[in-house]
Amino acid sequence: MSGAPDKIVVVGRDAALWLAACVLRSALGPAGVTVQAVELPTRLGPADLHATLPPLEALHGLLRIDEAALLRVTRGAFSLGQNFADVSGATPAFFHAHGAYGAPIDNRDFFPFWLKARASGLGVALEDFSLTAAAAKQGRMLLPDAEIEVFGRADYGYHLPALAYAATLKTLAGRLGVTLYQALAVDPLLDPETGDITALDLKPEEGGEGRRVEGQFFIDASGGEGVLVSALGVARERWRGFFPADRVLRAVGPRFAALPPYADIRAWARGWVGLYPSQAHTHVAQVYASDLCTDDQAFELAGRISGHALSDAVVSISDPGRRVEAWSRNCVALGEAACVFDPVHGVELQAVQLGLVCLLSLFPVSGQFRAERAEYNAVLRDVYERLRDFQSAHHVANRYANAPFWERARAADASDVLVHKIATFQARGEIPPSEHETFVADGWRALLIGHGLSPDTYAPMIDRTSPEVMKGEFRRILSFIKDQVLKQPTHDLYLESFC
Repeated sequence: MSGAPDKIVVVGRDAALWLAACVLRSALGPAGVTVQAVELPTRLGPADLHATLPPLEALHGLLRIDEAALLRVTRGAFSLGQNFADVSGATPAFFHAHGAYGAPIDNRDFFPFWLKARASGLGVALEDFSLTAAAAKQGRMLLPDAEIEVFGRADYGYHLPALAYAATLKTLAGRLGVTLYQALAVDPLLDPETGDITALDLKPEEGGEGRRVEGQFFIDASGGEGVLVSALGVARERWRGFFPADRVLRAVGPRFAALPPYADIRAWARGWVGLYPSQAHTHVAQVYASDLCTDDQAFELAGRISGHALSDAVVSISDPGRRVEAWSRNCVALGEAACVFDPVHGVELQAVQLGLVCLLSLFPVSGQFRAERAEYNAVLRDVYERLRDFQSAHHVANRYANAPFWERARAADASDVLVHKIATFQARGEIPPSEHETFVADGWRALLIGHGLSPDTYAPMIDRTSPEVMKGEFRRILSFIKDQVLKQPTHDLYLESFC
């Protein structure tokens, strides 16, 4: 390739395909870059849902996706976080909220003050100092205003039914000028000298004509099979030892009468069940280990634990791991083609978004892009491993009842970075920063405190603040949270008026 690539071909399916096509066309179209999208058959069903993290809202804003229209068309809902519970009742539930916990006291971080107060007998849980968690547990939406913005970060994610979300993004891609093709499968054609991909042979739907799509730069968003990166011989690093689950059953049940603005994650002896409310249904995921639970047992227990009559159940394999290179030759893998994650915490679309952001920052400006490729691979390796560490922390730090699945989880592999994070937190309540970290310190603290880790001490500099000031600030924060939550509309009422 003599110059910068100006013909991109994206091959894949569902949200990863259409997010990549929309973002690349929106960002690079003004520079004369064309984007062609080759759509492979969907693997989604009615039960599939994206439980997203807060940064997706900003990406939607850049793509000028109207939030009200999106939720109206997809029948999606807002999510302020996740409630983690133990169905045996052996360990207390905790809420993992999007957004800040507490507010600065004496111009210092809130968390050490809470640790000090708890050691002195404070009986108020950390999550009670989260405006987002308080609103969620009252079934209310949180609408930030000037006062809330001063108080602290108030974030939200979405519960987006996957089929409708992919269809919405596909429509947007067409409006943005992406050229659309459909194929049952693709065969990449490789340059015999360089090994680069030069074109794709499309295998058409029955009765259709074959087609060759040429390009200079290719995006593989084909899911775990990675049709392009596999053809380039890119190996896969498995993460089986980090996670105890190898099966996921997804199904749908009737919607809640009053729609909770959060997901409910219920741990049981051989796995966990996630309930993800949308406007039309309750989407249920049963995550389990196949040697501890059959598929039939998983379906029966998912219904019993969720309290719903379930339908449209589909079972899939969970096999976390990443490609050793996300960018190989002239092809970048995105989504599950690059990295497959464990189902907990819903990081799949976040990984797609981070991959696109990094790619745009390093998009080739000439035909020689070895340096950009090396940097992209180094960054994405860290990004994926830090996302994995947060998911892994939920397993190795769990304090659920002595049951096979959770005992296996506590004994699972943990990276040196995660071991250091947990040890530092245990010692002094601090989260060592990691480069390319997605989850902020508040999120780590809430997860580890929720699982029962109790730091041995706290940062001593807060001792300069008098106990009277500290107590007064605690009362002020709790009063502010109570007053603000009472002002908020219920989730149902807000969706009705908003959509």
